[in-house]
Amino acid sequence: MPTFQFEAMDAQGAEIKDVIDAPSEEEAQATIRQMGYFVTKINVKKARKKAESGGVKKKNRGFVFGGVKSKDLTAFTRQLSILQDAGLPILRSLKILAAQAKPGRLKYSLEDTCDEIEGGATLSEAMSKSPKAFDRLYVNMIKAGEAGGALELILQRLADFKERAESLKRKVQSAMIYPIVVITVAVGILTGIMIYIVPSFRTIFEEFGLELPIMTELLVSVSKWVGDYWYLIPGIPISIWLFIKLLRKFKHGRIGWDQFVLKAPIVGQLVEKNILARTSRTLGTLIASGVPILEALQITRDTSGNAIFERMYAKISEAIREGEAIAKPMKENSLPGFHPVALFFWFFTVPVIGALLYLVKMRQPIVDDIVINMVDVGEETGELDTMLYKVADVYDEQVAVLTDGLTKLIEPLLVIFLGGAVGFIVIALFIPLVSLIENLS
Repeated sequence: MPTFQFEAMDAQGAEIKDVIDAPSEEEAQATIRQMGYFVTKINVKKARKKAESGGVKKKNRGFVFGGVKSKDLTAFTRQLSILQDAGLPILRSLKILAAQAKPGRLKYSLEDTCDEIEGGATLSEAMSKSPKAFDRLYVNMIKAGEAGGALELILQRLADFKERAESLKRKVQSAMIYPIVVITVAVGILTGIMIYIVPSFRTIFEEFGLELPIMTELLVSVSKWVGDYWYLIPGIPISIWLFIKLLRKFKHGRIGWDQFVLKAPIVGQLVEKNILARTSRTLGTLIASGVPILEALQITRDTSGNAIFERMYAKISEAIREGEAIAKPMKENSLPGFHPVALFFWFFTVPVIGALLYLVKMRQPIVDDIVINMVDVGEETGELDTMLYKVADVYDEQVAVLTDGLTKLIEPLLVIFLGGAVGFIVIALFIPLVSLIENLS
């Protein structure tokens, strides 16, 4: 007996989605009407051929960790947009892209999506079954495109959105690679000097019974400490990282740490503007695609990646349910406020002065007045999505400028640090050597 998948409405107008077994479509519709539902869509749910296709594929699939890489999903979205613009059926487009994809999470998710569509599901329903590949933002935009009959346009917007986000992410990552590599190599070289070279000089000095200057005694003490406790050099950063990861598992710990990061010197501005650019573009894209405002705010909140912004968007959603606009609750809830965990991190980073800086920083809003004014104008003119795009463009540019400035600032600081460290070591070792040579001569 075939299985029919149907969509219907009950007496109150609520949408019902379910399946029913019946000998024919006519009898299925009659049964559904007897249940008190009005049928709006019905089709046969095809059984998956496990033995011929799905079963074999799943047996041959390797174990996959994590989700889909952002750059791979961005490329897939652009390719799907092009194929849909060319007029190909969605199922054929997905099969083409699945066939050319490399084995991994994206390829297997596309294969599952094709199976779901062949079984009678819509594209958004099929993609929602693979949350590790297609997140809520992706699925809801596809759903809005299907409802409005503009899937090609939505895919183009989604591709543009992901390409802009990926471009900004690459800029920040490329700016961070240089200092991280230089610092890692520098620490490795200095550790090697302390463990292998300085002890040799120390042995020579002890054999000749030289009276060492203060600089040399300090260097020898540091060398002895590094030799005895070398494992703390990687251990301390890893321990701090694990402590922060564990702390962020708790609600108040996550709020405190995220607030500290937003207002941290140098890095805080970059993080704050990056989140503002991403959330503004996300919200603008969802609104332009026809996603309901409350659902759009919920998705934007979930994709912000920061507890302070999540709290702000949650308060905005509550205000909208009560009949308010976005601009006013955004302004009222953009102040981080006091949090003891954030104070702890400020005090730990810069003792005493850090606590005073925090009391000043916590009074600074996370959303500038210009953003609130543009949102207000967008709501009044009915061009909220356009205004949000403009806000995102402005902050994208500011993030790029800050990233370039930070890179240019870090480079000379690293050179000064390395030069100072090497100069200190050379001077500390050569002062007693010169004294030794003079005594011998």
